[in-house]
Amino acid sequence: MSFPRVFALGLLFATAMAHAETSGSSLLGDAKAGESKVAACGACHGADGNSADATYPKLAGQNESYIARQLGQFKAGKRNNPIMMPFAATLSEQDMHDIGAYFATKRASPGQTDEAYVARAELLFRAGDAKLGVPACMACHGPAGRGMAGAAYPQISGQWADYVSAKFGEWRSGTTWGDDDHARIMPDIARRLSDADVSALASYAQGLHEGTGAAQ
Repeated sequence: MSFPRVFALGLLFATAMAHAETSGSSLLGDAKAGESKVAACGACHGADGNSADATYPKLAGQNESYIARQLGQFKAGKRNNPIMMPFAATLSEQDMHDIGAYFATKRASPGQTDEAYVARAELLFRAGDAKLGVPACMACHGPAGRGMAGAAYPQISGQWADYVSAKFGEWRSGTTWGDDDHARIMPDIARRLSDADVSALASYAQGLHEGTGAAQ
């Protein structure tokens, strides 16, 4: 991996961080109000945000700003999903933040990491891979996978490995979740990773437990 390509990815990352931290909504969600707005969410994501089906992501413990951002992307047609787009179309920006605030009060159920993946995944998660031009995952997702609420980077701790793998597959095939620098980070990273790396990181994320900072 040449220095210019590594530098370019680092510049993209820094630009997206600055954009996310300075252009977020000033709205604050109300978890109590959100509780009355999430009934439809439970069918796929579980009443407390812990989905029973790995096809659907866990929302429990996810930060408010990330949920609100993604709902906004669905509503604007910048993130394509036939289930979520009609649902998001009915929501106001305040609704999106209230729903996010509600799920942020919950805790993701713990998962397990396949021990065979730990060594490689931990290296990628905590240090990245300079040869591939891949930054450390924890730079955005935090040392325990809890995300960065201020920059709308998601919690990934406890997330279903199958769901994470599926999203990597979509990014590698050219899917984006928006049209700004923030949305370009993961598709670029995903294309640099091997199938084995994707499987390792997905399993590692599933086993990250809140408060431990380590895969279990």
